[in-house]
Amino acid sequence: MKFQNNTFFVFALLIVFSSCRAQSTSIIKEGAELIMVADGYDFTEGPAVDKNGDVYFTDQPNDRIVKWDASDNSVSDWMKPSGRSNGLYFDHDGNLLSCADEKNELWRIDMEKNATVLVSDFKGKLLGGPNDLWVDPNGGIYFTDPLYKRSWWEPTDNRIEERRVYYVTPSIGEVQIVAEGTYEQPNGIIGSADGKTLYIADNGAKKTYSFTINADASLSNRTLFADMGSDGMTLDNLDNVYLTGDGVTVFNSKGEQIKHIEVPEKWTANVTFGGANQDILFITAMDSVYTLEMNVNGIR
Repeated sequence: MKFQNNTFFVFALLIVFSSCRAQSTSIIKEGAELIMVADGYDFTEGPAVDKNGDVYFTDQPNDRIVKWDASDNSVSDWMKPSGRSNGLYFDHDGNLLSCADEKNELWRIDMEKNATVLVSDFKGKLLGGPNDLWVDPNGGIYFTDPLYKRSWWEPTDNRIEERRVYYVTPSIGEVQIVAEGTYEQPNGIIGSADGKTLYIADNGAKKTYSFTINADASLSNRTLFADMGSDGMTLDNLDNVYLTGDGVTVFNSKGEQIKHIEVPEKWTANVTFGGANQDILFITAMDSVYTLEMNVNGIR
């Protein structure tokens, strides 16, 4: 009996040691440092990774989409003008989806840079200005619609004032409201790889919520995830959630902060994983873009 107790005790210690070791392992690659890839933009936003690991991001004040080539760490203008693109995301067919803020639209852009307007209004009224988006496993699109008034907009009374989150059905492109009523400025949005959980940041209220995604794409079980908002966000393969604003703050799936990545800019707008193995954290912040080598991977 004594031998059995000792064996159990040693086994328990091994479990605790393994757990502590796993918790102490950094999500950032050992020795990695934040690297500025490029600067000189006006305001960088909306990074989206393609199948090759290249990242497309926006410089909205200059009305352009820029491409970061993961193979040689170079950047080049990809599309200009770009409909004042803001948030970007690739669909399952390799098209670039864009929150085209110039006319409050949602675009699909193919690799020949042909743009198709997917959403131009909601029930005859202009949207407030699509900001960020995520594509679910079925190909449906969730997008946030806050109201940040732009200098390039024409005056109109035909604009939706309510801050909402919408869903575009994959088959017929019907636009549905999935969240409304209690949001100051819904902004960053991202969903889990299995399509069961959606995170929405209310950047105006400085809160981020998690939701259950139902079979009909509606949302339920709204739960406060973190007491901070986020301009843009992403997830890694360990279900950690990356929120932006003051650098990048990382939370585990329970909403516990596990890391803060300092970025030497006044505001960090957005983040995604790029590179051939999606182990390069790509960060857009003010007039610059940065990369950081990671021990975790993105989920696209």
